[in-house]
Amino acid sequence: MIAFVRHGQTELNRGGRLQGRLDAPLSDLGKLQAAALGRGFASQPVARVLSSPLQRAYDTARAIAAEHDLEVETDERLIELDYGDWDGMALGDVPSESWAAWRVDPEFAPPGGERLSDVGARVREFCADFLSVDLVIAVSHVSPIKAAVCDALQVDERVTWRMQLDVAAVTRIGARPDGTPYLATFNDASFAAAAII
Repeated sequence: MIAFVRHGQTELNRGGRLQGRLDAPLSDLGKLQAAALGRGFASQPVARVLSSPLQRAYDTARAIAAEHDLEVETDERLIELDYGDWDGMALGDVPSESWAAWRVDPEFAPPGGERLSDVGARVREFCADFLSVDLVIAVSHVSPIKAAVCDALQVDERVTWRMQLDVAAVTRIGARPDGTPYLATFNDASFAAAAII
């Protein structure tokens, strides 16, 4: 099973901005969320911890790996969608005609950025490589995690626009005995909720 973990909060996503490949650090709350995720996974039989190379994901992964004396392995396939020229832009500042086109066409790419279909392809490859391992933690970002859900459910990437995925939430993808993926849980924020109690 793969437990996909969205990284903890950053100041950019708290402010409603597209982060993409910007390498923003965790906010103070994000650090608390990462620690809470580490505690939440402490009693589970984690075999490996993998992460996007971006700092916000890697630091979240380190908090989980530390509970198991594991090293964090980086995997480029877990990196966030490249928003190109839109990196750092407030969601409300994306041109409305571009936003509309993006929502209906998985082949659309922001200027200088990446298509949802490309994210889907790399995440499918990642899942094929790791679904057979007992429990893998994959710390990533909103677009790759939504792509993993689309793959498990065998639905078009346009469905991602109808999903809400919170920071520091866990989404689990499992595999049937024949290798068929399935969605076990989605957007479970129960571990991270402990960070604000």
